[in-house]
Amino acid sequence: MLPAEVIRTKRDHGALSAAQVQAFVLGLVDGSWSEGQAAALAMAILLNGMDRAECVALTRAMTHSGRVLQWGDAGLPGPVVDKHSTGGVGDKVSLVLAPIVAACGGVVPMVSGRGLGHTGGTLDKLAALPGYQTDPPHARLLAVLRSAGCAIVGASADIAPADRRLYAIRDVTATVESVPLITASILSKKLAAGLGSLVMDVKLGNGAFMTDLASARTLAGSLVDVATGAGLPCRALITDMNQVLGHSAGNALEVQESIHFLTGAAQEPRLRSLTLALAAEMLHGAGLAPSVPAGAARAAAALDSGRAAEHFARMVAGLGGPADVLAKPALPVAPVQRDVPAPRSGVLAASDTRALGLAVVALGGGRRVASDTVDARVGFSQVLPLGSRVQAGDALLRVHAASAADADAACAAVRAAFTIADDDAAPPPPGPVVIDRL
Repeated sequence: MLPAEVIRTKRDHGALSAAQVQAFVLGLVDGSWSEGQAAALAMAILLNGMDRAECVALTRAMTHSGRVLQWGDAGLPGPVVDKHSTGGVGDKVSLVLAPIVAACGGVVPMVSGRGLGHTGGTLDKLAALPGYQTDPPHARLLAVLRSAGCAIVGASADIAPADRRLYAIRDVTATVESVPLITASILSKKLAAGLGSLVMDVKLGNGAFMTDLASARTLAGSLVDVATGAGLPCRALITDMNQVLGHSAGNALEVQESIHFLTGAAQEPRLRSLTLALAAEMLHGAGLAPSVPAGAARAAAALDSGRAAEHFARMVAGLGGPADVLAKPALPVAPVQRDVPAPRSGVLAASDTRALGLAVVALGGGRRVASDTVDARVGFSQVLPLGSRVQAGDALLRVHAASAADADAACAAVRAAFTIADDDAAPPPPGPVVIDRL
């Protein structure tokens, strides 16, 4: 099947057949489609869309372009379930959610990624723990899943290789935003992970890739619809990302906050609310709770009893990290720490969350290009939530930097990112962290 004819079909607003989709995916894997041809089809899909049948076909073909994990005879202690977030700033939910669900009887083989743009990556966070293996051999992965019930790792090269090549092409051809291609990219890797059910966390706001509710609903609906069509039960929450989630942003700092969260030392309310909401959906979807409210109660009990913290510690130790991570995480510390004072008194009314994420990247906590080395030490801690009343000179957050010059630049970025309003002119407090459910 000639690539040009497949491209022509979509260029002319036609629907691709399953055979045409399969030819495209095979061409990505074996190299018979050039980068130019793949880019042309990606652009045609961006401009003309895909219907449900096309997107299901693309998702399935990409799933089966490599190895598909099977857990049936692995001796795992419960149903296999996962969660995926579309990305935010300070989003350390995966670090605390996976052990909570594991403590409730689920098994979470969470295949995560590196940071993308202004958003942090779960693997970059865990890599701040000395010795932690994000790419363990399969036998070690199985052993950790059996003992801890969860393992947060990266995708191996043989998982959905067609997506790996297509994403690299999309990244340089302005086609990343295509909802059908986003859908197939996310779900192909999740289907290849052999899940029994999936919960999506679709971020909405100025710190997310989806900045308006209509776009977030479109993406969430596509993910749920296509996953179901491909045989993977799925549900989605649309959640707020108009401010940093939790009190920190930056890899080692977010790991430390996650440990404090799991041990009960400190639990930022929005982070707790979102984590328990996602856990409730996962437990209900996996058949481990008779209802969503019952799932929330069970998840809260696992967190508050310390059982979730124990599962996290077993996961970290099993994957080569510190043996006593809850007490001695051995996380790296930035040499320069500086509070950013509020320039005036008032109410913290808004934040440019994307700008704060980019400021973490500028500190070295993310990548400008794929080859960049991430500095796990840097970022922000003690971030004030929106709605906080401040006096002039109060700390908005604390900058952790590798040098004084870096700290100066970050402080300037923080001051520009926050809006402080007069008490009588401040908007109402932020709404709930969970905005919608599909």
